[in-house]
Amino acid sequence: MRKAIDIFSRVFVGALFIFSGLIKLNDPVGTKIKLEEYFDVFSTDFGSIFEIFIPAALVIGLIMIVLEVVLGVAVLLNYKMKITTWVLLGLMVFFTFLTFYSAYFNKVTDCGCFGDAIPLDPWQSFWKDVILMVFVLHLFWYRKTYRQALPAKAGNIIVGGVTVLSFIIGIYAIQHLPYIDFRPYKIGDSLPKNMIAAESPIIEYTFKDKEGEEVKSQKYLMPDDGYEYVSSEVINEKESTPKITDYQAVSVDGEDYTEESFKGYKLVLIFYDTKKANKDHMEEIVALVNNLKAGVEPIVLTSANPENFETFRHEYQLAAPFYLTDATVLKAMIRANPGVMMLHDGVVLGKWHYNDVPEANEVNGLVQ
Repeated sequence: MRKAIDIFSRVFVGALFIFSGLIKLNDPVGTKIKLEEYFDVFSTDFGSIFEIFIPAALVIGLIMIVLEVVLGVAVLLNYKMKITTWVLLGLMVFFTFLTFYSAYFNKVTDCGCFGDAIPLDPWQSFWKDVILMVFVLHLFWYRKTYRQALPAKAGNIIVGGVTVLSFIIGIYAIQHLPYIDFRPYKIGDSLPKNMIAAESPIIEYTFKDKEGEEVKSQKYLMPDDGYEYVSSEVINEKESTPKITDYQAVSVDGEDYTEESFKGYKLVLIFYDTKKANKDHMEEIVALVNNLKAGVEPIVLTSANPENFETFRHEYQLAAPFYLTDATVLKAMIRANPGVMMLHDGVVLGKWHYNDVPEANEVNGLVQ
């Protein structure tokens, strides 16, 4: 029995840590955004000292992600379990506190444990950590009895190789875009459709018939037919929630440009703000805008202060009107500041990081 529990604990903990790490390694910028939320909450609740961690959120996030993958591999190999289990336990105590605090005080609505691939609410995340903690504690309790599955040199090479490879994968994703886009703004998605509920809410009605028996129906039964209304219940409320609920483009004058942003071909330039935006590729972005085919309209979506962006736009001679959009929405649309998206009637045809600004002929080639 003990041996079976040992094996299950190793496989369960190791596989879950590797899976969680790889999902986040796909999108380290998403982890950075989530950590910034946590640090912002902690700076308000516990003290301003946490504000010093916000600029380092990307580095901290990447190290934590790589650590998850490496710990998962180490557990599967029984690699230096005395040290590995101590680090595992410390990480689990930290994660469990984080998810409990978020759930109990309703601070961060999504912990980001599995990135955007598998969204979990705070209580789901907390109970997931509680279950995981049980098996981590088992491994920790018997840590001195485990022997490495491979010779020390082979174990060092594998764990070292996984560490280096994980950093390479993560850094590449940061410098470009996620390998797999799990958000509702990915290439091929229709933004207008994602703003509509996938299904209309299904309502189940309860009536009493002439004999006083309860009858359930998804159609409203008329009193003239002998039915008395009792109650009603929405039975697919979750499925009826749109994938996109907060996208909006508004002009400086307050006019809603949302529907217009979905009409025809739009080259969308996204700037979270101008202070933190990478400016090394602005010449390429301006050249792209200036050489667009007729019929492709360039627009800018930004959450920057309008006056600041107007100054920025003139500084780089960026010939494109700009509209205001919430920063959280822009960060969900593309993990780059600035980023480039090509839309046709609201359907995403292409997305580019500022390190991969396309040539005008590549974008023009998408126009049919």
